[in-house]
Amino acid sequence: MHRRTTALTALIAAAALALTGCTLLPGGGDKTETPSDTDRFYSQTLTWTDEGALLDSTTIEVPLDWSDPAGETIEIAVMRHQATQKSRGSLLMNPGGPGGSGYDYVRDYAQYVVSPDVLQNFDVIGFDPRGVNHSNAVTCYTDPADRDQYLYGTYEAPYGSQGWVDELTQREKDYAAACAENTGPLLAHIDAGSVARDMDVIRAVLGDEKINYLGYSYGTYLGTVYAELFPEKVGRMVLDGAVDPGVSDLEALANQMGGFESALRAYMDDCQLNDPGCPFAGGTDAGMAKVRAILDGIDAKGLTGSDGRELDSATVGTAIAENLYSDIFWPDMTAMFADLLRGDADSAFAAADDYNGRNPDGSYQDNSNDVYSAVTCAEGDLGTDDSDAFDDIAALQQKAPTIGDYLGYDDTFVLEALCSNWPHPVADLPAEFDAAGAAPILVIGTSNDPATPYANAVSLAEQLDSGVLISYEGEGHTIYAQGVPCIDDTVDAYLLEGTVPDEDPKC
Repeated sequence: MHRRTTALTALIAAAALALTGCTLLPGGGDKTETPSDTDRFYSQTLTWTDEGALLDSTTIEVPLDWSDPAGETIEIAVMRHQATQKSRGSLLMNPGGPGGSGYDYVRDYAQYVVSPDVLQNFDVIGFDPRGVNHSNAVTCYTDPADRDQYLYGTYEAPYGSQGWVDELTQREKDYAAACAENTGPLLAHIDAGSVARDMDVIRAVLGDEKINYLGYSYGTYLGTVYAELFPEKVGRMVLDGAVDPGVSDLEALANQMGGFESALRAYMDDCQLNDPGCPFAGGTDAGMAKVRAILDGIDAKGLTGSDGRELDSATVGTAIAENLYSDIFWPDMTAMFADLLRGDADSAFAAADDYNGRNPDGSYQDNSNDVYSAVTCAEGDLGTDDSDAFDDIAALQQKAPTIGDYLGYDDTFVLEALCSNWPHPVADLPAEFDAAGAAPILVIGTSNDPATPYANAVSLAEQLDSGVLISYEGEGHTIYAQGVPCIDDTVDAYLLEGTVPDEDPKC
């Protein structure tokens, strides 16, 4: 797997096809609570640009460094889909990542981000967090060829060897240096605490006394941090596909690999039972063993795509992850394995390219890969947890014996090496997440979510004093606004009327 640990990812695309404790910083949440040098951010006047089709856009000025609000500033890009009826206020959303563009999601997919009833009644607000895409952006490699080499390049030494670790470490040192050179001071201020402060400015300048918020995947972490810092400003908040903020990065990544392993087993059951063209037979365990054999043998085959890129086992791991985000993509998984067995690399590259945001012409859609890496190092403990790649292999394999290491070769191990050589210290973020005094917060978990396992939602709902768990029995990463009446009706009643379930509806 590479980049985007907890993204809304394929789900919006799938919908489109069917039609991604401690005090953090000084100061408070609005004008009456903030020092005078932050007043100007909370009182700024917005200029909106009409984008057509009920859409308009603007930029919002915020401090580069919230501990120095009189210093340099940056701009946050905002896209609004206006309510089709009388607006009940703003609903801020984030699709995940780190690195997902709420600006793009609202511009292109507003009808899939929320239900039709919510779209009618709220101004749906998408924003690009600092570092992302349309806002002041993180930039690492600027040449697509360099990005290709970084994301898809092979190693001289075999995966899992000390030689590979040495090559990987040098590669990540070079990448970190490029991020520092090409991004500048912003790179030190891209953590969730800074984003939460930006979100509070967005709330205020849109005229909302309290924030209404919908966060998917990593967006749940942004919402959680906001609730911890500004509990009195929480209105109606929905967190779907929850990140558990109480575990270490390595534990979170290992748990995620376990989620992908579980999803692969579900795929394997379905493939053998329902697909006459399934290349697997003999039951789930036999099928999983064959997947492992395919992965173990890829590097020796030297397969190349039609564009000349060499396919290695880590890229196949990324492709598997992409096809597990939703059961809609299971037929693509079957076709990919069949292609690999006959020596065709193109469908594996197509899935990995979708995951990495690489276009067919070799360009890249946005900077989400850079943001994912940079934010992970900015707010996580991978560079300071005293583990190494060999510890990580063992941790991933314990949770996901079939695919854990192969998904980690382009993700966990990359991040460990990168964050160990990151040019800035880890941000000072809250250590507890009870959000004491906040209004009820809905936390949604899907039983077989591959990217943010269900246990995350259970844990987050327990940590939040006002957390309310909403469970869905099924497959895929996140579930609201995907046509499941039990989920959609529960969330809509909460967002539109403030109705909080007396108990988990267990949809």
